[in-house]
Amino acid sequence: MKKKSTPIIASVSGVRGILGDNLTPENITGFTSAFAEYCRARYKTKTIVIGRDGRAYGDIIYSMVISTLFLAGFKVIHIGVVPTPTVQIATEETEACGGISLSASHNPQKWNGLKFLNPDGTFLDAEAMEEIKKIAFKKKFYYAPLKELYPPVPDSSWSKKHIEKVLKMKILDLKKIRKRKFKVVVDAVNSSGSLIVPELLCRLGCEVIELYTAPTGVFPHTPEPVPENLTDLCQAVIKHKADLGVAVDPDADRLVLITDKGEPFIEENTITTVINHIFRKHKSQKLKATVNLSTTRAVDDIAKEYKGKIFRTPVGEINVVKAMVRNKSICGGEGSGGVIISPAIGGHYGRDSLFGIAVILNELADANISLSKYKENLPKYKIEKTKLTIKDPSKFLRDIVRNNKKVKDCKITEIDGVKLDFKDFWVHFRKSNTEPVVRIIKETKIEK
Repeated sequence: MKKKSTPIIASVSGVRGILGDNLTPENITGFTSAFAEYCRARYKTKTIVIGRDGRAYGDIIYSMVISTLFLAGFKVIHIGVVPTPTVQIATEETEACGGISLSASHNPQKWNGLKFLNPDGTFLDAEAMEEIKKIAFKKKFYYAPLKELYPPVPDSSWSKKHIEKVLKMKILDLKKIRKRKFKVVVDAVNSSGSLIVPELLCRLGCEVIELYTAPTGVFPHTPEPVPENLTDLCQAVIKHKADLGVAVDPDADRLVLITDKGEPFIEENTITTVINHIFRKHKSQKLKATVNLSTTRAVDDIAKEYKGKIFRTPVGEINVVKAMVRNKSICGGEGSGGVIISPAIGGHYGRDSLFGIAVILNELADANISLSKYKENLPKYKIEKTKLTIKDPSKFLRDIVRNNKKVKDCKITEIDGVKLDFKDFWVHFRKSNTEPVVRIIKETKIEK
């Protein structure tokens, strides 16, 4: 008897599935063809940029996607194994009608997927993804005659261009960073950050110790960059007496740090440090940043110091980006280690670990202290993250609202699951965009 497949996940994080289960040739070519139809109906140009995160067997899916777009009559610029933010930059700067980054982000080895991009390099929003799903379901795709076919074009220059874009960021003091001569250990889980992250660090004058930077696509540990998966990096930082450790996920859009003491800097502190640096350095009377509902309150404390303002959105990079554009934020991101730097100060509208690395090294160089000492000076919060597999997530969330409606001093936000805000703590319950689970995030203020 044939085993029933797990439903494929399609959300603002793109399409994700499991190899050997629901990530079938039919689904891969179907969603790719649907994206082609979506682009054909909206844009005159017929160029799409493709890149992939380097995980094992990604090359097979990559070839399928390129072939499908080719047969649909699109000119494909394929840029190889690169971070998702590199695909975003290439899509925007080649003036393509869209892009696809083949990645399942932080998901384990057996997962893979497709992240669809707008012409400006941003992700498709929920409404656009619903349209893609409808097109894919109808299966009425156009395939071009021979005279309308364009040979796919390889372009391996975009990693270098990405690094140059980071180094040209307006607020960076490259001389000061290079003077510190940071010693950095890198864990890129043998994926798309394996070459580009060490190269950037070398350009910033760092001594680089490479831990897992063989671009084999075979993950040496569970790839989500959370403390329990980074024990090797912690030990390597101590062994080599490094200033810090840098961890990125398979498509290198998330940045997590390990301190000089071999301890987690805590992923929420990544975005807090970036906002602190940019608010301090940026000469403006209107300091604004946008983060999601699950991001630490430490960013609010930092913003208050500079008389700045924090906006909050549902979880999902495109939700943060759309709000950043709307409210003219100069930076933003997510507490999971996602850093977004506005084009207004030299960045782009996408989570980008490379921009995050450069900004944080500059902040440390300015402070002239260790990362562990810097962590001690940040606002103190304890954040806990768990997830539950629940049969009826919608009912679960409704019950939480009903049970807390009359609770004193409880602010309830329902734009993304349910968030309960109290004076000294908050709890956020939401259905995951990337896994069939309910995520539960709780943060408590730590009294000094």
